[in-house]
Amino acid sequence: MNDGDLVAAGRTEPEGESSDCFAAPLGSLSSGHLLFVSGASNVTVHADPSMEDLYRARFEGQVPTVRVRGDTISIEYPRFSPFDQRYYWLERPAEVALNASIPWHIEVRGSTSRLTADLREVRLGSLKLAGGASRIEIMLPRPLGTVPVHILGGASNVAIHRPEGVAARIHASGGATNLSFDEKHFGAIGGDVNVQSPDYDVALKRYNIEVTGGANNMTLDT
Repeated sequence: MNDGDLVAAGRTEPEGESSDCFAAPLGSLSSGHLLFVSGASNVTVHADPSMEDLYRARFEGQVPTVRVRGDTISIEYPRFSPFDQRYYWLERPAEVALNASIPWHIEVRGSTSRLTADLREVRLGSLKLAGGASRIEIMLPRPLGTVPVHILGGASNVAIHRPEGVAARIHASGGATNLSFDEKHFGAIGGDVNVQSPDYDVALKRYNIEVTGGANNMTLDT
């Protein structure tokens, strides 16, 4: 986080029962950090090349707490019992649009499910899902250097798509079941799994994907 006061993000339209919108100005910021503090589900993240703000977000139903500090946008959902939390996620989709002119680091702390991240227009610095990930689809942009993608706590039903011709490597600790990497398919592998594209070692622009806790029904392709 950059230095600065932590403040509640401003709404861009009056509070309503069905949805709320939030935004913050880009100002002189040269990078951004999108942080989900307590997990994320039923969320769509994408970039808007025409947007002049730092970000815009819309939440259906009861909204989370949204704060901005320096270049960091933090989104924190209230904590519920497991049953109530499942109902909360299912009924309350969210959409977050990011400014496409600056690089972004995206992080989810806590479980991630039903996340669609169309990052093809994002200048991605890193992506981290900490707490397990299920039912995830990620569309990656062309990388700038070696871009780390970390999924901690296991991955289930995860699809990651990268641009044609971009090198990538996946390391899964804890084994893998039904792992597809481009044209290769692995039914079941115990222990650590290391698979990479032929040009990964010499490529200057590439993705390094780390999965801990095992991978089940995971796809990495172009």
